[in-house]
Amino acid sequence: MKLTKKSHACIRLEKDGRTLVVDPGGFSEEDATAGAEAILVTHEHADHFDEGRLRAALEADPGTEIWTLKSVAEQIAAAFPGRVHTVGHGDTFTAAGFDVQVHGELHAVIHPDIPRITNVGYLMDGGRVFHPGDALTVPDRPVETLMLPVMAPWNKISEVIDYVREVKPQRAYDIHDALLTDLARPIYDRQIGALGGAEHLRLAPGASAEI
Repeated sequence: MKLTKKSHACIRLEKDGRTLVVDPGGFSEEDATAGAEAILVTHEHADHFDEGRLRAALEADPGTEIWTLKSVAEQIAAAFPGRVHTVGHGDTFTAAGFDVQVHGELHAVIHPDIPRITNVGYLMDGGRVFHPGDALTVPDRPVETLMLPVMAPWNKISEVIDYVREVKPQRAYDIHDALLTDLARPIYDRQIGALGGAEHLRLAPGASAEI
């Protein structure tokens, strides 16, 4: 499986000539969905869900389909009958040849005064990759590669480290990193790598790895 990191929270997975994309939001590249057979969206925040970009992707390729939660599906499903699928915690489905399980229900707390929205994470191919969206959800099965939300308004580094410890992946790749400056990255790399208990890795936007 080929993992390609796009900017911020977006990743591309390729296997057997088929491509799946997760969270091509407003912080990621405009071509993030190019050639994707399946698009998964974790929640409605603009850095994960760009309505115009998703509509353009569906219009450009009639074979492209989207799996997402209700709050996102309601905004685009009517225009693309049968191609936008609503999912929630506990659901399973196959997209672009990837077996996917849905985990989680709520976005992490940003501040107690801000109502929490829904958020789901996607566990792909029996635990080979897990993308939690904006939450620190722990799946009920082993995870090989954890996409780690490393820096966000709703987390701090101690929570990130404890999350890696709880999930116990073989490796963790940074996502949700658009707000993290290059000056601070070595601090995060050192502390998460030393304390998380798993191999901690980072890909520059556009870079790929075989996992």
